[in-house]
Amino acid sequence: MPFDATDLVKNARILVVDDLAANVELMEGVLAAAGYTNITGTCNPREGLALYGSLAPDLILLDFRMPGMDGPAFIRAAHALSPGQRPPILVVTAQGDEQTRRTALEAGARDFISKPFALWEMLARVQNLLELQMLLRDKEAQASRLEAAVAQRTRDLEHTHLEVVRRLCAVGEFRDDETGRHVNRIGALSGRIARLAGWLEPDAELLASAAPLHDIGKVAIPDAILLKPGKLSDPEWQVMKTHADAGAGILRGSKIPVLDLAAEIAVSHHEKWDGSGYPQGLAGEAIPLSGRIVAVADVFDALLSRRPYKEPWTAGQVSDHLRAQSGRHFDPVLVDLVLSNLDELLALRVEVGV
Repeated sequence: MPFDATDLVKNARILVVDDLAANVELMEGVLAAAGYTNITGTCNPREGLALYGSLAPDLILLDFRMPGMDGPAFIRAAHALSPGQRPPILVVTAQGDEQTRRTALEAGARDFISKPFALWEMLARVQNLLELQMLLRDKEAQASRLEAAVAQRTRDLEHTHLEVVRRLCAVGEFRDDETGRHVNRIGALSGRIARLAGWLEPDAELLASAAPLHDIGKVAIPDAILLKPGKLSDPEWQVMKTHADAGAGILRGSKIPVLDLAAEIAVSHHEKWDGSGYPQGLAGEAIPLSGRIVAVADVFDALLSRRPYKEPWTAGQVSDHLRAQSGRHFDPVLVDLVLSNLDELLALRVEVGV
């Protein structure tokens, strides 16, 4: 729909600043006769600045030569009051020389008209400046609406991505209900450890959403191996270890941030700090920090949980194990963070559901 500025222009807020009352009255009368309905005038430039701040005018008609504060000084002061919002200024003055025009325009005036002027010319310049101003305001409003729409669409996409994650996690829950509760706790614990490690909130939230998919690759493992109650044989263990690469293969390549991060976690959370882990045998900081965080969160929660093959460990036993594996299985810095915030992490497990 074409932009129609007619009503907006006629209702625009116009501020007239001139040290001669007769000039103010003349311009107010001419503008009112032309249909403009919202005109404010003053003979005091300092009062004009106060009106500028309170009225937020759409156009200013400004005298150039005024005692105490001339036109350029007024323009600079006005711009300082609202650097992001600069309404057009039409300078009206009896001085028509080139230097005066240049000074006014360089100070920030949008247009210039010399006294005596034809009324039609003043009205035409007012009309043109206001139409441009209203068009600019309309474009800014459109940009704001578009920005809001894009932000909403981004939120919708993020919601969709998280829903994908939840449904992928449900795949594991169908096979093992305890695993379902475990992955929820892994997400919460990983996000909290990331925050303790100094991650920004959006990054920590992303990790919390991605971490529950760390073992999604186990859907590729036969039930006879995955659900075997006893110890796995060496060939069975080799099959079990393929779940790390399988999970990364399921998740990678989507260009969805939460799934991309989940792929990184899936393939790295069984690596060990000393290089003895799998599938790549990475060591130290070569292991992605996301995988290191999920590794310690995973073992922390698993040891505290009851399994068909074991009773839950006590917090003291878990702490002793983490200390023993610091620098071997786990990143020492992360172990220190967990042990320094043990009570908080234990309470978080209960809050999520054990």
